[in-house]
Amino acid sequence: MEKSRKLKSVKDEDQFYHQGAVELLVFNFLLILTILTIWLFKNHRFRFLHETGGAMLYGLIMGLILRYATAPSDTANGAIYDCEKLKTALPTLLVNITNQVYEYQYKREISQHNANAHQGNIMLQKMTFDPSIFFNVLLPPIIFHAGYSLKKRHFFRNLGSILAYAFLGTAISCIVIGLIMYGFVRAMVHIHQVESGDFHFTDCLFFGSLMSATDPVTVLAIFHELHVDTDLYTFLFGESVLNDAVAIVLTYSISIYSPKENPNAFDAAAFFQSVGNFLAIFAGSFAMGSAYAHFFPLHLTKFTKLCEFPMLETGLFFLLSWSAFLSAEAAGLTGIVAVLFCGVTQAHYTYNNLSAESKIRTKQLFEFMNFLAENVIFCYMGLALFTFQNHIFNPLFVFGACMAIFIARACNIYPISFILNLGRKQKIPRNFQHMMMFSGLRGAIAFALAIRDTDSQPKQMMFTTTLLIVFFTVWVFGGGTTPMLAWLQIRVGVDPDEDLKAEATTQAANNQESNTTKTESAWLFRIWYGFDHKYLKPILTHAGPPLTTTLPGWCNPVARLLTSPRAYGEQLKDDDMDFIVSNDELSLNCATSDLPPMPGQSRIESLGAPGKENIYEGDLGLGGYELQSEPITSESQL
Repeated sequence: MEKSRKLKSVKDEDQFYHQGAVELLVFNFLLILTILTIWLFKNHRFRFLHETGGAMLYGLIMGLILRYATAPSDTANGAIYDCEKLKTALPTLLVNITNQVYEYQYKREISQHNANAHQGNIMLQKMTFDPSIFFNVLLPPIIFHAGYSLKKRHFFRNLGSILAYAFLGTAISCIVIGLIMYGFVRAMVHIHQVESGDFHFTDCLFFGSLMSATDPVTVLAIFHELHVDTDLYTFLFGESVLNDAVAIVLTYSISIYSPKENPNAFDAAAFFQSVGNFLAIFAGSFAMGSAYAHFFPLHLTKFTKLCEFPMLETGLFFLLSWSAFLSAEAAGLTGIVAVLFCGVTQAHYTYNNLSAESKIRTKQLFEFMNFLAENVIFCYMGLALFTFQNHIFNPLFVFGACMAIFIARACNIYPISFILNLGRKQKIPRNFQHMMMFSGLRGAIAFALAIRDTDSQPKQMMFTTTLLIVFFTVWVFGGGTTPMLAWLQIRVGVDPDEDLKAEATTQAANNQESNTTKTESAWLFRIWYGFDHKYLKPILTHAGPPLTTTLPGWCNPVARLLTSPRAYGEQLKDDDMDFIVSNDELSLNCATSDLPPMPGQSRIESLGAPGKENIYEGDLGLGGYELQSEPITSESQL
């Protein structure tokens, strides 16, 4: 008897591992199909369905097969047994079953109405990811790549506008969506579709915060292929990068907002506590990510010969970047914000110290990881529509959510653009605003935030609605990007460097007015740029003027210690030019900057013209595949 029981236990264990292998095989097969589809689309320049939409479609088909083609398990699996002697949940539980002791580990608490989902198909259960996988494994490389591939020159020339859209716009979207959804929830209570105590106003705000996370990956990929106007690309890319970080911290702050009495009433103390938490978490995460990014170039790349071993250099670069995420999470902060700013700072400082081989390796490594993680998430979205066993579909809630995100996007883009245009010399045109309104797709971040908590029925309804909205926006709005560009008559085939030269020539023709604009609108950035170029760059990298020429004389011993010998023989590099911008918002002209003379400058040979910067390079896992842009006409729309 005991021998047969052991054989059954071994058989069950083998079945468990076999099912795990099947799960990995499913995702591997989906990724292979997605990659082949991407090649097919690029080869035929097919832009109506983006790779992310294709990944979702394949996941949808696979989820449908798993849902209806796999047999359910026996009813004994997941059965509920009462343990009256236990008063609290234990991390490890030893159970004696007919003199055979089995060990069970605590996984998570589930609600009573979710218990039936754990008594059905084991395969469907295994295809449901632990939410921690999204936040600890899949999202960090996506967010880090966004920061590491950020093109500073185009980003900082529109920094004020990007910050306005990312911070103020996200807050506006959250509030508008929350208010509209609360109205729909009250209507649902009135017609008895939900109970009055199920949905609170804080739940609606929570839904508004997660739906405020835009992810226009499909639109940006098409912009990349068509080489759309650089300012429009930068607006959308910059907003989406910072908007994700803001939405994640905002979601957490709202989740801990707890009024003492009525959950639907406004509690000033709880509100200001949540605002304080938001600011503290965002600032702390920013400091954590920046600290890691400053430590690496100073101690491990500048004063060592690690560049002689590119494999070790790349390995340390990856591990320390991931450590920024893990340290922020361990400290109770937000790792996504930390890894974003770690990526931005690493690109500005550490990248200058890497060997030529490590520069290529890190770019390709994070580009590949971003591509793979992004497609895994979108494949899983398709699977989750059928494999997730606690969906709650409410047509009125879905309709209200679609209307709410459309209204919120309009309340975000148009008023903020109007206010920004009051102070901008180069106005944000109407067709740009319409395109930004159209490009408010939802994607990986909104999905990951929604699946993080699906224990209660309101959260399950939010998750189902979020999933349907992601499908709708990626397929409909993503597929309509090319016709919309043609209808709005937005420039395509733009060379970013030629565009900057043309603007510089225009500004030079009106030098007096340009100088006035610099004095009035770019003074804060001038202060930061001067501090960065004179002190931070020379301390952390081999670039910049020697510290012996920028620090006071009494600091010469420290200055000589911290200055790289290479700094005495190098002129201003193209990397420094990335922070020299020439727009009405943030303007700084290299020709007018007061740089001290560098010793040995006369002995420097010309290094040749710096390579052109492509703002689209390496974004969104598209690699170096270049497409010839074609004029968009009504006959050539796909």
